[in-house]
Amino acid sequence: MSFALRWLFAFVLLAATYNPTEWNFTRWALTNWETNLPVTVLTALILMVGYIIYIRATLRSIGLFGMLLVLALVGAILWVLWDFGLLDLSNPQLSTWIGIFALSIVLGVGLSWSIIRRRLSGQVDTDDVEE
Repeated sequence: MSFALRWLFAFVLLAATYNPTEWNFTRWALTNWETNLPVTVLTALILMVGYIIYIRATLRSIGLFGMLLVLALVGAILWVLWDFGLLDLSNPQLSTWIGIFALSIVLGVGLSWSIIRRRLSGQVDTDDVEE
């Protein structure tokens, strides 16, 4: 359940930033920044904090190579679904949602990797503590 919540928050973070609907920060900020600059800056900073938490944790736990590997795995799964005719990528809106989904999987795995690894191997990760 903890992975699902981490993944869901990553999905919401990415979708809130940009998605193919009109309900996203990017489109809202582009149309309202002149009249609502303080709210736009505050919202951008809140989103940035979320990205920093996720990206920093992901880089520390699985690294850039691990991020690329998880993204490649999700891409290969999507390729298989497309090859079997189960997925149609001709719709740009659907493709955008699939991209958001794929990136959220990468961030969700990155934030949850220490927990997943501990459950699979029994080994505990610890951060280096400077003395």
